[in-house]
Amino acid sequence: MSSRPITEDDLNGLLDRTLDPARHAEVLAYLDAHPDVAQRLALHSEQADMLRAAFAPVIEEPVPTELDLSRMIEERRRPRQAPRWAMAAAAVLLLSVGAAGGWSLRGMTPPPSEGIQALAREAAASYATYAPDQVRPVEIRASDRDVLAAWTAKRVGRPIGIPDLTAAGYRLMGGRVVPTEHGPAALFMYDDDRGTRLVMLARPMKAERDMPMSSHAEGELNGFAWADNGLGYSLVGGVASDRLHPLADEVRRQIRSEA
Repeated sequence: MSSRPITEDDLNGLLDRTLDPARHAEVLAYLDAHPDVAQRLALHSEQADMLRAAFAPVIEEPVPTELDLSRMIEERRRPRQAPRWAMAAAAVLLLSVGAAGGWSLRGMTPPPSEGIQALAREAAASYATYAPDQVRPVEIRASDRDVLAAWTAKRVGRPIGIPDLTAAGYRLMGGRVVPTEHGPAALFMYDDDRGTRLVMLARPMKAERDMPMSSHAEGELNGFAWADNGLGYSLVGGVASDRLHPLADEVRRQIRSEA
């Protein structure tokens, strides 16, 4: 049996019949040991069968002429010549818009694609995606902490400490590996059992490998990000900045003590 944990992709692969025989057997064994997951998967399968049955008559219908792919390609290949007056008007409009746009956008720069600010943006996006999920916010639960640590280290390429925030009133729910613009990152989620969740995102840094802690905010979401020894960290949550800052300090202290 493989030591790889069963993920949502494996469950979807079982439904889509895309797993290799060995992984198929592992997923079936996992479902035998987790009847709650098996029940949820059976419900999804039943819903998919109902959708296929409902839309089967539509699928068998011939494609309408206006949606025929070959006809659409042929029409796009035909050259279309706009009237000269329209081309002249378009040129004048482009020149005027370009001049006005260049003036109004002077001094503006796109969001940073590297460094701490990029990491903070990715952490906020991950929080918005997974923290509200009441069904499966994490792939690997806190009860499998050692598996979670090994799995994230393998995917991210470096071991990442999992902070303990129990003393602050937040229990570890578990974690997952999430995609970012800069490769896979480890996500660990915490809950205070009153509906407030925190997310810590960590990944290797290509730029700003060692950076002091700085705050960031997006709407009601606050966060603190920093980098140590080539790894970037960001702790985010829907709590006040003055309450989150001590937690971020504690996370950084624990990670540094394990290094």
